[in-house]
Amino acid sequence: MAAPTDLSGKEKQILPAVNIQNLWVGQLAVAGIMPWMTKLILYSFRRCPYAMRARMALLQAEQTVELREIVLRDKPAAFFEASPSASVPCLLNDSEVLDESLDVMKWALERNDPDGWLDMPEEGWDWIARADGPFKDALDRTKYAPRYPGVDPLEHRALAATFLADLDAQIETWIFDRETLADHAILPFVRQFAFIDKSWFEAQPWPSLQAWLERYLASEAFGAIMPKYPQWAEGETGVPFP
Repeated sequence: MAAPTDLSGKEKQILPAVNIQNLWVGQLAVAGIMPWMTKLILYSFRRCPYAMRARMALLQAEQTVELREIVLRDKPAAFFEASPSASVPCLLNDSEVLDESLDVMKWALERNDPDGWLDMPEEGWDWIARADGPFKDALDRTKYAPRYPGVDPLEHRALAATFLADLDAQIETWIFDRETLADHAILPFVRQFAFIDKSWFEAQPWPSLQAWLERYLASEAFGAIMPKYPQWAEGETGVPFP
């Protein structure tokens, strides 16, 4: 039986909920994507560091998606239907929903990894875990201190600085002897931290880290993932990326 080419809103609502790889067909239909579709859809937010690293991996892997730019204070219903966590990035492909940025990075690079980013020392995953865990916690409590009553942002800036000093000691040109997934998984968060107080950041004794970040910000790849995208609305087609 051929897959239907179009469904009315009512038909989408009454689709049977058949579980396929932990997904519900009815839910995906409401979200505007069916399991037999091959188009890739990425819900993203331009400045989110998690979304930035997902877009970087998709760019590197040459995986073209329909990018749907989300405004976090005005999330559309289709996004809530698509993303179990209601967070960006969220990639819809022909068989699953990926709403963890590292999963999106690995998914893309497992399909095409021209420079071997996934071929990194096991220690790379340890650096990513430190960045995603203690460093990101300290970053948030430095940047968004009013959200955390009783928290001293300077204390958490010092905690973040401990990680960055360690990272500076590790970096020559890259974290390892060449560019890997670890660099691009961590760089968006270092960028976010640096711009909390750029003058303070630049005054720190982290020359390797600072040069690493500046190369990233000046790179053609960074420019390619950071255009300003129009806000996506229900019923519209997103923009092709990359």
